[in-house]
This record gives sequence, structure tokens and C-alpha cells, in this order.
Amino acid sequence: MTAPRVVVTGMGALSALGNDVASTWAGLVAGRSGIRTIEAFDPARIDSRMAGEVRDFDASGVLDRKDMRRTDRYIQFGLVAAREALDEAGFPGRMDGELAERTGVIVGSGLGGVSTLFENVLLMAERGPGRISPFFIPMGIANVAAGQIAIQFGPLGPNWATVSACATGAHAIGEAWETIRRGDADVMLAGGVEAGIHEAVVGGFASMKALSTRNDDPAAASRPFDEGRDGFVIGEGAGVLVLESLEHATDRGAEPLGELVGYGATADASHITLPAPGGIGAVRAARRALEKAGLRPEDVDHVNAHATSTPEGDRAELQAIHTIFGDHAPAVAVTANKSMLGHTLGAAGALEAIAVIQALRTGTVPPTINLERPDPAGDGLDLTPGLATRREMRIGLSNSFGFGGQNAALILRRWDG
Repeated sequence: MTAPRVVVTGMGALSALGNDVASTWAGLVAGRSGIRTIEAFDPARIDSRMAGEVRDFDASGVLDRKDMRRTDRYIQFGLVAAREALDEAGFPGRMDGELAERTGVIVGSGLGGVSTLFENVLLMAERGPGRISPFFIPMGIANVAAGQIAIQFGPLGPNWATVSACATGAHAIGEAWETIRRGDADVMLAGGVEAGIHEAVVGGFASMKALSTRNDDPAAASRPFDEGRDGFVIGEGAGVLVLESLEHATDRGAEPLGELVGYGATADASHITLPAPGGIGAVRAARRALEKAGLRPEDVDHVNAHATSTPEGDRAELQAIHTIFGDHAPAVAVTANKSMLGHTLGAAGALEAIAVIQALRTGTVPPTINLERPDPAGDGLDLTPGLATRREMRIGLSNSFGFGGQNAALILRRWDG
């Protein structure tokens, strides 16, 4: 039996550039940085004192005041982004009947409810285990965003969470695609959420020397592919997509935003934080995704790079892009959204998949900002420095790589009817 085609019919986003897809996309195209000095806590004790924070966030449209107190910020992010995606796809406030039974959720988080976890551990240390919140566990564990989306909106199909650090969101989307292709659902909500701007988390990354310390100029701190890069800038946010079999979308009169045609997942089996030499794990993931899509490297017009602004990670990805595309590499438009959003960890792959769909729909490649002195490993590549560009594009690749050597590649196609 031929696997069904899978289209995207709705998208929801939260980021440092805005609290929906439209404002996030507008900020990316404008080349506007969302990175500022941290406001969630006093960062004075940490070497890296900036982040891409979600601001003016309001979950009252999906939760009442009591439930907001019982729900971690990362879960609230997931609910708000899922609601936006469902609304754009044209689904009801709550699903029931066969629609509910044939709809599932795979929404992951790299960290889960870390603020809840740390606050309750500190409370226990100060006042004893009897003072731990009864909501400590359901607010803290990483699968509850997916569970709460089902509780709030009704899907009864497969429901679970991916946890693969910075590849989480992409893995969720890819596995949701596979779920529809094998016939276990007609509709899937898929993506990643992260709310990790907490002193312990930022301090932990800082102690690894993974973060930028360009505190005097936060907007210029995230510098993917630039020779002056000195580490990533942590971010938070959410990206949720509605994936749907083409037949199901057609039957209900939904207009697709794009089509997911390929997915590859590999392991480096090399190092807990550094990429495999030459980015070979990324190469294998992209090649597997292209194989599943029935496409050749020269069919790809656009790459949304993982590009965290770390010296070794960016260099390995540039080498991987050269290896994947060969002589075609100079014709591929590459961009690095983390230059503006910061690194949203488990949400990154989903936010970047949304950006690819928007790029293909609009014929616009967002810029890589702060790219003043390109790494020589990127010689010959179009890294879209400084300003957005317009071009005809049909096929896009989104790269995502996680600590532990976990890689995911998504291939998306423009919807032409």
C-alpha cells in the first residue's frame, strides 16, 4: 500500500520575536534580533546574561487562572501554540468522535518543566518534602505538554513526547509524519516547546563554556557562521504544526500550507556535545530524508541551518552542507534563524520547520544577522548575510542536531495545489 502524502494545514509559534507565527516571521524577515538582557531573573551571577525570551505572554485564552497556577510555563507555551495551529487548520475548539480518535499529538521538550523542578527542590531543601507541590510531577515531566494538549482539545490518538535536546522538535515532526504514513492517525499535532530561562539552566550551559559572553551587545551575540562567534544564546518558545494526510485535508476542504516529504534521523555515536568530524551524522540524516522524499540534492533550494553560533558546531554543519550538495551547494540559500531567536533548544526544530514553510510560501529567505566575517568553511555558500533575499524556491531542508549526537533532517515542499 502506498503511504499517504502528508501536508501541513496549521502552524502555531511563540518566540522572542512574537507570540504567533505572523509576528515571528515578520521579525525574521526584517532581520530583527529578539535577544536582550535576561528579565526572568537577575543574571548578575552568570557569565552569559542574555536570552531570547518570550515576552508579554498570556495563556488566558486556553487556561483559567487556577489551571495556570497548576501548569508549568513550557506546557502553557504548548497549549497556546497548538491552539493557534488548530485554529489556522480550521479545527473546532474541541475534537470529538472519529476526528478525535484519528488525531494524535507528539510534542516534545528538551528540558520539560525546569522552573517547577528547581523551585520545588529548593523548597524541599529549605522546608522539607512535606511542602512539595502536589503538582510538582505533572508540571515538571517532559511529556505533559503533549498530554495537556489532548486534555484541552480532545485528540485521542497516539500521544507522546520526543526528548532529544536540540533535535526534539524536528524528531517530533518527523515521527508524526511517520505515524500518519503508517495509518495510525489522519491528523497529528507535532512540534517542540521550551521554557528554560532559569538561573540554574543558564548557569549550567555557561559552566560548559557553551554560551556567548558578549553581554555588552546582546543583539549581536548570536553570530552563526561568523568567525567572531563565541557560543550560543539561550532562547525559549514553541512551534506546533498540524500535519494531516492529503486525503483527509482535501475531504474537509482545508488548504495546505506546505507538504512534508522526507525525514531522516541518525546518531553521531561520537561525543556528548561536539558533532562528529565533518558533520557526517548530519550528512547521513539529510541523505536519508532525501531518499525517502525521492529527491536528489540538486532539487533542494533552501537550507534552514541548525547553526547555533558555536565554533565547532557551525563549522561541522558548513562542511556537511558542502558534502551533501557538492557542486550544487552555491545555489542553495542558507539561513540561520538562531541569530535572531537564540537557541530555543527543544523548540528549535519546530520553529525552524515553520520558517522553512513560510520561506517556500513567500519566496523569501530570512537573513543570517551578525554575519560580518564568514567562517572559511562556508566559502562558496550563500549564507544570506544581513538582509533577506527573494528567490524562487520549491524544496527546503531543515537541519536539527542535539547534544548526545542526535540528528534530524526534514524535507519540506512548497504547496502548489
